[in-house]
Amino acid sequence: MNKAVVKSAVLVKLICLIFFTGCVTKNEVTSLDTRLNDLEMRNAEARKRNEELKSDLKVRAEDEQVLRHQSASLRAKIEALNEEIRALNGRIEELEHRLSRQSQKEARGIEAEEGQIEKLALATKSNGERIYRIEQYLNFEPSVQKEPAKTPREQTVAKIIPADQTKSQESEDEIYRMAKQAFDQGDSDAARKKFQELIEKFPQSERADNAQFWIGEIYYREKWYEKAILEYQKVIENYPKGNKVPASLLKQGLAFLNLGDKTNSRLILEELIKKHPKSNEAKIAKDKVKSLK
Repeated sequence: MNKAVVKSAVLVKLICLIFFTGCVTKNEVTSLDTRLNDLEMRNAEARKRNEELKSDLKVRAEDEQVLRHQSASLRAKIEALNEEIRALNGRIEELEHRLSRQSQKEARGIEAEEGQIEKLALATKSNGERIYRIEQYLNFEPSVQKEPAKTPREQTVAKIIPADQTKSQESEDEIYRMAKQAFDQGDSDAARKKFQELIEKFPQSERADNAQFWIGEIYYREKWYEKAILEYQKVIENYPKGNKVPASLLKQGLAFLNLGDKTNSRLILEELIKKHPKSNEAKIAKDKVKSLK
């Protein structure tokens, strides 16, 4: 509605009111008009302030909405960070637990290794004694040489041997000792050369068949079974009356077996049983032949 119309309506109403209530002067009318104008100005200012307040409230509401969004985003980020921290703490605790267990395992492992080393040492000693007994049983020359006990007469009476014979015997013994020592230490090349040297220098030696047998053992240990079979055959052919023939036949049979030739292995083992039935090697051969059937 127009402000002038409103003002006119108010004036008309006031004039009517004054008319019915009594006569008024011109000054009074002018005073009323002034008061009405003043009220309108105040009313306009009030509306203006009200609009400004509404605008301010709207801006504040928008700012609050932005702040709420920002606050929610910050809370989500903080929660995510807290979750990461909890995960990291859990990971750290897990790693500490693993490290603790690993340290305990290492400590137990060291103790177990020490116990195993001690057991191995005892087992090695026990195996050495068993190998010595087996070598005696099979009529092999023991890996660990033991000097025979001397009788009281041998300890007190010196044996007179010609100088030339003493030199020859000592040289033969020394070569054999060096060869056997090299074999026991795993030096196959040195052992093979010394055993061959003994055979060439002392072909009639009582240890020549032993030396030839040990050459076959070197090739057998190197898993060169074909060559080992040939070297064992030299023992059988060159020293038919020697004590290494049964052992050579047995090792030939085992070598053929390692080559996968069961037929020849059986034939040689049966030959051993037939020719040397009372030998310890024959007993082993019988068990092997049964397993080949």
